[in-house]
Amino acid sequence: MSSADATTGGGERIAKFLARAGVASRRAAEAMIAAGRVRLNNQPVTHPATFIQPGDIVVVDGAPVAKPERTRLWRYHKPDGLVTTHRDPEGRPTVFERLPPGLPRVISIGRLDLTSEGLLLLTNDGALARLLELPATGWIRRYRVRVHGAVEPPALAALARGITIAGVRYGPIEAGLDQRKGENAWLTVGLREGRNREIRKVMAELGLAVTRLIRTSYGPFQLGLLPRGAVEEIPARVLREQLPKPAP
Repeated sequence: MSSADATTGGGERIAKFLARAGVASRRAAEAMIAAGRVRLNNQPVTHPATFIQPGDIVVVDGAPVAKPERTRLWRYHKPDGLVTTHRDPEGRPTVFERLPPGLPRVISIGRLDLTSEGLLLLTNDGALARLLELPATGWIRRYRVRVHGAVEPPALAALARGITIAGVRYGPIEAGLDQRKGENAWLTVGLREGRNREIRKVMAELGLAVTRLIRTSYGPFQLGLLPRGAVEEIPARVLREQLPKPAP
């Protein structure tokens, strides 16, 4: 049995190694393995539970993967008009194509859709990304949301009990009216799960069309005055202090 097929013994699982190296989340790394994109010591990897040992050579899409560095985290002010993916089949511009030069390979913690903007956390550690995306971590994501339509504060308050839309149950959402001008209004919205287009779907259920959506914070990390398109690394000490315990 070649080392690329070994699924027992010591070492580290290759999917976890790829996640820590910032290649992709563990789930995405498993998909890469299933697609035949990963090789270990020049042999194709066929199982995500394959173990690697010190000195093994891991290659993804023909490029060697360096040993994972220390865990790092960045704040990024995502503009609208970019998709949060490394490859877009429709050819749209991506976040990762527009990042400033000099960054290592990074992945996003969660996503912001094409027309959303604001704070996006980036990391070189897929295990950290997975941890901070989990609803169980308890981190609230907050947004400033501009909507068009008649806002009913009691309907917003009722979202704290959760809501079911087309058979999908969404958890409790904090939503409050900040400002209203004619048919437009600004809301502050907070949630812990952040499913795909959750805010837009929930607001549509209330008869409101989202015309702008800005993430202002993710857990303890704030967008603040970070300029549009800019990236700023979070100091290692701050990262250690803010991580849920036990931290990876």
